[in-house]
Amino acid sequence: MDARVGVAGLGAAAAGLIFLLANPAPAQVTEQPVRGGNPPVITIPEVSPPAAAPASLAERPRTPSGAVDASTANALAGDGADDRRPPPPAGPVAPPTPAHGASAVLRVLDKVTAETMLFEAPIGRRVRYKSLVLEVKVCVVRGGGEARPEPSAYLTVTSDAGASSGAALGPRQVFKGWMFATGPGLNALRHPVYDAWLVSCSAAAPAT
Repeated sequence: MDARVGVAGLGAAAAGLIFLLANPAPAQVTEQPVRGGNPPVITIPEVSPPAAAPASLAERPRTPSGAVDASTANALAGDGADDRRPPPPAGPVAPPTPAHGASAVLRVLDKVTAETMLFEAPIGRRVRYKSLVLEVKVCVVRGGGEARPEPSAYLTVTSDAGASSGAALGPRQVFKGWMFATGPGLNALRHPVYDAWLVSCSAAAPAT
């Protein structure tokens, strides 16, 4: 009786082993106790293949040992990148010093007689034309090296009507300021009888 039971138990164990080998359990280990004191049957789980490396790591090119990639080289260069920057802009250039003339060339118009007079007035000296007395303080030329220089003069004009008419009238200042040869109307003499304007500056005055 016991022999038949042992044979039957071995047959059942063999059938169970065949069934387990044909249908393995996924990723787990099971123990099947067998009657008759036989050791348990162990089912070995399937081993899944290793996962593929991420595409970003698989496609990344490898650099030789000791080599430095381009981004690291640029970071290490550091100060060398500054050498490629354009130089800072230069500061403002000072305008050229105007040339001072020894005298001013003036033109005066008598509106009553339509007479004009072109004359030279030395710097610091009083020059009379009929009842006008003109005194030039300074005459300068800006942009002397350019195609169209800009002469200007600072002068005073006094009207002394009593000198020619005999009337007891004192001198009266009718103009004081700058006259411009390239713009006679910017600061013109306003007089009922005379007009006066700057034509140019004469040769440069000696340096002091």
